[in-house]
Amino acid sequence: MKLKRGLIEVHAAVALFGLAGLFGKWLSLSPLFIVLGRVAFASLALGIVIAATRLSLRGVLKESAGLLAILGAVLAAHWAAFFQSVQVSSVAVGLLSYACFPVFTVFLEPLLNLEKLAGANLALAGMCLGGVFLIVPRFDLTDAVFRGVLWGLLSGFTFAVLAVFNRRLAQKHAALAIAFAEDLTAALLFAPILIFQTPALDGRSVLLLAALGIVCTAGAHTLFIRGMRQVRAQAASIISSLEPVYGIVLAFWLLEERPPARMLLGGAIILAAVIFISLRERS
Repeated sequence: MKLKRGLIEVHAAVALFGLAGLFGKWLSLSPLFIVLGRVAFASLALGIVIAATRLSLRGVLKESAGLLAILGAVLAAHWAAFFQSVQVSSVAVGLLSYACFPVFTVFLEPLLNLEKLAGANLALAGMCLGGVFLIVPRFDLTDAVFRGVLWGLLSGFTFAVLAVFNRRLAQKHAALAIAFAEDLTAALLFAPILIFQTPALDGRSVLLLAALGIVCTAGAHTLFIRGMRQVRAQAASIISSLEPVYGIVLAFWLLEERPPARMLLGGAIILAAVIFISLRERS
């Protein structure tokens, strides 16, 4: 029963992460303002959870305050690039190109650890790039899909940087504490843009930003951590690769976005490569 509950929680978290991409279409705001709203509400919600559970932040801040500040900036760039990708193209393009982040990870970790790259991982990286090739109809900056893929790949690269360093931090500190510190840093980093331009927010926009930050960020992160207590890391990693699938299905249902067959084929290749990489990294 506990394993079944854990699987439901992990799947629900991944579905909520996928749902987040739709907010780039629902909100008529710039990616910077969307990210600011997201991290502001997320850090507020996570702060409440941390206070309620009496989780101490002293250790993580004492040992890694500088690194957390840098990673908060990387997180802000990651989400800004992701929402830019969704807005210039589609939810499917943003999610599928971002989903290539494990490819960047298999290059970054050996580089940082001064290790040799595995030949199988290089082959899987090539497979992933083949999927990206199928997504892009033509390699021209005037093409919206091509621009969307470039922004999505930047989102994937910055997320890979986060994943590599957060994996190290998580060995010593609570994941909620790390997420709170990074979200708060991102919020403080983007807050000054309000000095130069304040968006005209109506009630609908505020509610959407609150849902994005509280439900699809803080809530999803908490669900994922809870589910990990009963679900093996390898299984959770594979389930996480379904984020684009959930997002595309939700975009089809709620936004009536219909990706062409070639894009779906490219996405299937990317997801297959990502799953193989996850299996290799966890074995």
